[in-house]
Amino acid sequence: MTSTCRDSGRAPDEDAFTDLLGERRLRSDLGHALRTFNPHPHGGAPPPSTADLNRTVLESQYLRYVIKEVAAETGSSPDEVGEDARGILEEMSQNLQLGFIRLMAYTVTKVLKRLFSSVYVNMDGLNTLQQAVKDGPVILMPNHRSYMDFLIISYVLFTYDIPVPVIAAGIPLAGMKIVGEILRRSGAFFIRRAIGSERLYWAVLSEYVKTIVRTSAAPLEFFVEGLRSRTLKSLKPKLGMMHMVLEPYFKGEVFDVTLVPITVSYDRVLEESLLVHELLGVPKPKESTTGLLKARRVLQENYGSMHVNFGRPVSARQLCQGKIKRCQYNLTPRDLPRKPSAEAQACVSWLAHVMVRLQEEGSLIGPWSLMACLLLQAPATVLTEGGLPWRQLTERTLWLRKLALDFGARLNWPRRVPDSDVISSSAALHGAVVRRKDGRAYLVQEEEPARKHPVGAEEGALRTAAPLLMLASYRNQALHVFLRPALLATAMHVTKSQQTDELCAFFRFLQDVFSHEFIFVPGNSAQDFEEACFFLKKCRALCISQQEVTASETGAEVLQFLQTLLQPFMDSYQAMFRFLSDEGADVITEKQFVAAVRNAAAKLILSGELHTYEALSSDMHKNALSSLRRLEAVTKLSGSPEDEYSVNKAACGRIAGILTGKIPPQMLQTAPDARL
Repeated sequence: MTSTCRDSGRAPDEDAFTDLLGERRLRSDLGHALRTFNPHPHGGAPPPSTADLNRTVLESQYLRYVIKEVAAETGSSPDEVGEDARGILEEMSQNLQLGFIRLMAYTVTKVLKRLFSSVYVNMDGLNTLQQAVKDGPVILMPNHRSYMDFLIISYVLFTYDIPVPVIAAGIPLAGMKIVGEILRRSGAFFIRRAIGSERLYWAVLSEYVKTIVRTSAAPLEFFVEGLRSRTLKSLKPKLGMMHMVLEPYFKGEVFDVTLVPITVSYDRVLEESLLVHELLGVPKPKESTTGLLKARRVLQENYGSMHVNFGRPVSARQLCQGKIKRCQYNLTPRDLPRKPSAEAQACVSWLAHVMVRLQEEGSLIGPWSLMACLLLQAPATVLTEGGLPWRQLTERTLWLRKLALDFGARLNWPRRVPDSDVISSSAALHGAVVRRKDGRAYLVQEEEPARKHPVGAEEGALRTAAPLLMLASYRNQALHVFLRPALLATAMHVTKSQQTDELCAFFRFLQDVFSHEFIFVPGNSAQDFEEACFFLKKCRALCISQQEVTASETGAEVLQFLQTLLQPFMDSYQAMFRFLSDEGADVITEKQFVAAVRNAAAKLILSGELHTYEALSSDMHKNALSSLRRLEAVTKLSGSPEDEYSVNKAACGRIAGILTGKIPPQMLQTAPDARL
C-alpha cells in the first residue's frame, strides 16, 4: 500500500546502488555474454519448453470450452476454430532460448556503454527478487518511459543469475524483420493492440498468461500502464493483463502471486524529441528494423545515468485480503469462463493503481527535473533574450531540493560533488533544450525549416511549444512528489477558504477532474488530503487545526510554487471546457476534439489569453475528454461506429466555472447531468 505521512525524505544511499557498467568497462563483453548462467527457478526444476507450454494452453479445458462456444456462434467447426486458436498462439507466444539471451546481452552491453555513463541497480531489491522467484509465481511490473525498458530488466536479471522474464510486448515489434524474432527468442510474447471483442483472441491470451503464472515457468513482465508514456508521467493503469495474472490466485490455483514494482529512471530519455512531437500531432514512426538502423545516431549522444530500482515484492494475497471474497469462484467450475464480478474489478483496479504509486515512490528524481519545474514557472523569461539568471536558478534549485526531500522524494543527487557542479552538468546534458550563456539560462527553440511559403502563426506556436513540452516532460518526472500538496495549495488559492471541509471538498473535486492526468488510488481521497496537510505543515507552510487550514507567515513561497506548478493543468482544462461549452459541437469524436481544442488553444496562446503551451498536448486533450466522461458532462453514444460523444455544454460550463472559483463545487453534487 502507498505510504502516507512518511518520515522526512532523503537521498538514497549511493552504496545501495551498484553500477553494473563499472565491471563491464573493465572486462570482455563477449565473456560476460558467454559466462555460465546459473539461475535458480521456482522449485529448482527447469521451466517447461515452449512447445510444452503451448500444448498445455491448447489442451486446457477452458480454451476447449471457448472454442466450442465460438464454433457454435459462428457456424464453423470446432476443428476450424481450434486451428484459428493455434494460429493466434503461434503469432503470440515467446520462444525463449539461452543462445539469444546471450546475443542480446552482448548487444545491450555495447549499446549501454555507448549511451549511458552508468546504469545503477539496487542490490537489496535484486536479492529479495532472487528469493521470491524460488517461492512462487512472480510478476515484474516496471514503469514504461523508453524502448530501453524492454531490454534493461532482462539484462539485469541475466547479469545477476536470476531467471529472465517472459515479456508482454506490442505486436508491431513482432513485425520488425530479424529484430522481432530476436525479441521473441529473448522472451517477448506479442499482443495485438486492438483486440476489441475478439473472444477467441482474448481466450488464447488469457489462458497463455494464466498458464505461465500457474506453472511459474518464468517471471512474467508487463507494463501495467499499457503504453509508453509520452509525457514521462505515470499513466492510468490498464486492467486486462492485471486481471489475467491475478485470476489464478482468485480461483485458488496458486497460493499467492508476488508483484514486484520496478522503476526505471533516466537522466535523459532517448526518445525525448520524438515523444514531444507525437504530443503535437506528428504521427509516430512505424516500428521497423530500417527505422531502428536510422536511429543509430542516438549512439553519438550522452544520456547520463539510468537507475533501475527493484521495489519491495508485495503479496497479492495480503493486499487483496478483505477486498475480495474468493469463495465466489467456487460456485462455478474453474475451467468455465466467467465475467469478473464488480468486486473483482474494483479489487484489480485498486491494486493496479497501488502498483503504479509504488513505481512513483521508487523513482529517483534528478536535478534536471527540479530545474525543469522552475524554468517552466518563468517561460516568458527563458524564451526572451533576457534569459533567467543562472545564479537565481541554482539557488532556487537547491531550495526546491530541500522541499522535495521534506516531501519524501528519493533524489539522484551525488553527495561527493559540489552542488554547483551537479546543476551545471545536468544542464549541459540537456543542452538541446536550455543553453547557458553570460550567466543566464535560455530556452533553445527549434530552428525554422527552410520553406518557400511563410510560416503561419499557429505553426510558429507549435514550434515554440516543442522545447517547453520537453521541459514539461522532465518536470513530470518529479510531479508526483509535489502533487498532493499542490492540489491543496490550489484549493486554497481558488476557494479563498480556510475551512477544512470546504478545502477537502475542492481537493476531491480536483482529483476527480484530474483522475486521468495523475494517479490517485481509488478510495484514498481522505488519506491523500491528510498527506498534503502533513507535508505542508512539516515544511511550515501551513498552520492546521481541526476546522481550519491557514497559511503561515513563512509559507507563501512554498504555496506559490505549488499553486504555480499545477497552473498549466488548471489553465489548459479550463480552456478546453470553455471551448466545449461555448464553441464546440454538440456531438464530437475524439479525433475531432483533439484537433479542435489544439486549434483553439493555439489561437488563445497567440492572443495572449492563454499562457501555457501544454494546452497543445494531445495527451492532455484525451485525458480531459476522459475526465468529462467520468463527470458525465460528455457521454459516449452507444452503437456509434466512430466513437462519437454527446456534449452537455451546460455541464462543461459549470465545471469550468468551478475550476475558476466562480461556482462552488457543491453545484456538481446536485446537478443531474454531472457529478463529483
